[in-house]
Amino acid sequence: MSTAVVTGERPPQAASPWEDAVLAAALMTVDPIGTGGVALRALAGPVRDQWLSIMRDLQPEDAPQRRIPLHVSDGRLLGGLDLAATLSAGRPVAERGLLVEANGGVIELAMAERIAPGTVARLTSAFDFGEVVLERDGLAMRNPSRFALVALDEGVGEDEGLLNALSDRLAFHLELTHIRVHEAIACDYDAADLLDARTRLPSVTITDEQIEALCGTALVLGIPSLRASIFACRAACAAAALAERSEVTDADLSVAGRLVLAPRATQLPPMEPPPDAEPPPPEPEEPDQNQNQNNEQQEPQELEDQILEATKAAIPAGLLAQLQMGKLRRSRSRATGKAGAVQNAQTRGRPAGVLHGEPRAGLRLNVVETLRAAAPWQRLRREERARSGQPSTRIEVRQDDFRITRFKHKSETTTIFVVDASGSSALHRLAEAKGAVELLLADCYVRRDKVALVAFRGQGADVLLPPTRSLVRAKRSLAGLPGGGGTPLASGIDLGMILADSVKRRGGTPVLILMTDGRANVARDGSGGRTRANDEALAAARVVRSLEITALVIDTSPRPQQQGRDLAREMGAVYLPLPHADANSLTQAVRATSG
Repeated sequence: MSTAVVTGERPPQAASPWEDAVLAAALMTVDPIGTGGVALRALAGPVRDQWLSIMRDLQPEDAPQRRIPLHVSDGRLLGGLDLAATLSAGRPVAERGLLVEANGGVIELAMAERIAPGTVARLTSAFDFGEVVLERDGLAMRNPSRFALVALDEGVGEDEGLLNALSDRLAFHLELTHIRVHEAIACDYDAADLLDARTRLPSVTITDEQIEALCGTALVLGIPSLRASIFACRAACAAAALAERSEVTDADLSVAGRLVLAPRATQLPPMEPPPDAEPPPPEPEEPDQNQNQNNEQQEPQELEDQILEATKAAIPAGLLAQLQMGKLRRSRSRATGKAGAVQNAQTRGRPAGVLHGEPRAGLRLNVVETLRAAAPWQRLRREERARSGQPSTRIEVRQDDFRITRFKHKSETTTIFVVDASGSSALHRLAEAKGAVELLLADCYVRRDKVALVAFRGQGADVLLPPTRSLVRAKRSLAGLPGGGGTPLASGIDLGMILADSVKRRGGTPVLILMTDGRANVARDGSGGRTRANDEALAAARVVRSLEITALVIDTSPRPQQQGRDLAREMGAVYLPLPHADANSLTQAVRATSG
């Protein structure tokens, strides 16, 4: 790669994605604390390995480099009691965690898109305060922890990504997915050049006009976080130091806009008027005393336009098309998956910490944490035994020291369709429900979902499809469904609620989808009367809310009425009017609700 990207010998937009990725690694090395690090979105492969190799080679020789695995424990991350040394010495001995060991260096966070929110909270705390506060296991320590972070995002779909709290603290957001292997060439920088640039960095100056131009560009691109503007200023200073300059130039600002602001864009900048458009009428001339002020304002505006052009050139064309349609580039919220709610478990699932308790009723004793809890008290217990005339050098573990392992697992989601099969349009609604059920079952293996179907018409409700994953069984049960008759809405809600409650009692996560126009006219006992039927339906809806069942009310009437809104409010459900819904729109609504 050539340093022309920084020095301005060629336009910033001429840089390839790989050159920008290597330049970001260099700028992070020049100012690791000021830029925070890199969010690297790419699957494991030769291109990512090449970038990581370059990044590691650019670090100073004495800079520590650590890697944090996905399921790192708090003790290994923050530090804590060194169990072996404590038991040997008879007094608490502390060990340093990964965050403290990486002070002044770089941390690689593996599978960052799946990292636990608690781990992210501890990382961001170290980011913000520059230290790790340790108060556990009889220890109280404060250790410096200032580092740059490389978050390896291996997310595949649009629903997977870094937590916003983490990505917002990283200056550079890179994506190597579309870079080919032959484009991932070596880097022309070396560690000595970057070390010299790091020493020059404190003397680099940036003017108020340049800072205002970067902030204005971030505002035009719809970037809500102020950290982006701060990172852009730090990246511009690092680019100037790398080019052996003491002042930030326009080329450095363009680099900062391209690498820091462009990946965060959430809206398109305002479009320029067409050339054949009529010019606006001339403004009346201002007094001479304001002419100098207008000239001073024109220069920052021109600088902002220049940064904006360089930034727009770095935004992919596909992103521009998505932004024009009003869609965000990619959701940066936590991908919670579609496998249901996270629940505590006693004997199965993934380990999720320890609890104070006794190993009974199948609970698993955590030997290491039990010894860790007993270790700080060994000296006092030995002295106590010596005073009682029973000296011993054995490790004494008491009942208060017992620690058991707790587990968490994602429960299975069961989507229960409660479909209004009454009236002249029942066949159409049932056809939509059948299509949605089949679409959901088509990817049930990935989603780990089950689907059930309840239909109500005439004087009652029936379970037409019990909870199942079998697409063949579903198609067989859904074929030739009857329709017509009255609307026993309360009976349909009751049966759907009973089915959802049984799923919940078995440890699953039910999602209730009610498709109706909300016009009940048959009571629970089969008698007619809209007033009584409507009151019973609202009462049944309140029972669903009391059971805290996730619910969605889809209003299928040609013109959404107040009855549907009232029903959703009493049920505590999401109200979605879909008068002309098809199977695809129903499926998307269900996925959004259950996800």
